[in-house]
Amino acid sequence: MPCLNEARFIEGCLRSVQAQTYPADRIEILVADGGSTDGTRGVLGRLAAEDARIRVIDNPQRIQAAGLNRVIRASSGAVVVRMDVHAEYAPDYVEKCVEALARTGADNVGGAQRCAAHTPFQQAVCAALGSPLGMGGAAYRDPSREGYVDTVFLGAFRRDVFDRIGLYDEGAVTNEDAEINQRLVQAGGRIYLSRDIHVRYFPRETLPALARQYYCYGFGRARTLLKHRRVLKLRPVLPFLALVGGVALLLVSLRWAIAAAALYASATLVEAIRVARHLPVAGIAIAWLVFPILQLSQAVGFGVGLAAQAGRLGRTQARPAIHD
Repeated sequence: MPCLNEARFIEGCLRSVQAQTYPADRIEILVADGGSTDGTRGVLGRLAAEDARIRVIDNPQRIQAAGLNRVIRASSGAVVVRMDVHAEYAPDYVEKCVEALARTGADNVGGAQRCAAHTPFQQAVCAALGSPLGMGGAAYRDPSREGYVDTVFLGAFRRDVFDRIGLYDEGAVTNEDAEINQRLVQAGGRIYLSRDIHVRYFPRETLPALARQYYCYGFGRARTLLKHRRVLKLRPVLPFLALVGGVALLLVSLRWAIAAAALYASATLVEAIRVARHLPVAGIAIAWLVFPILQLSQAVGFGVGLAAQAGRLGRTQARPAIHD
């Protein structure tokens, strides 16, 4: 797993990894730290002193893709389980990943992103993310889904995947997971989503942090689109298309634009009430606000990404080498 300034989350995350039912002597736990200054390194040092399986690897480039590549190069297992600090893993997570790889013959397997909360704000975000209006009904957000998909949350890879398609794209500051999965699918690989693989994901804790996260997602998806000249699904592009349509409508008719905005507000309010009805009224209000935050942030990031990246990506892309 890559990390940077995750003192609040790193111990809980690693404790869930240490508690795996898979044989302990067959697991190595590699953490790529991007120069944390908030006490994360102290926590990592203490945990590594307790458990020889934990190794901390410096990631001077700081971005997740570079950190992931460093730990993959340093690892020795036949299966590479990509993990995230903002998550906690069921005790049988690794065991179920390995079983799914063997059962399906897939190249990458994963479970649904089961959203979890420490705070009332996160509860409202989880409600919004569980809605098709949140992020387009992605398969990996549905715990009931089972089968082959275009991408999964995190993922467990057969090691030979990286020999075939290369490592994570270190030019991808964000969206590195979707990018490598797109490369895998385009190369004829298969990705499987299993209901038996359980991981809990904790979303950002404030609206500004959520907006920054989804702006970066949009920016990264624009880069992936320009790099590969195609998308596997239209879903990641929909917020940007909706924003362009809204701006065009505003230029044509202010009255129509206001009517469309009112319709959007009404639809998202109804959906917020539906998905967050188990929360207090404040939670419903936050969920209602989360919808435009997610969509508008991603749309703006996508547009800025298109403009920023259009002239930077060449016709061919060098892939990171597997060995230094």
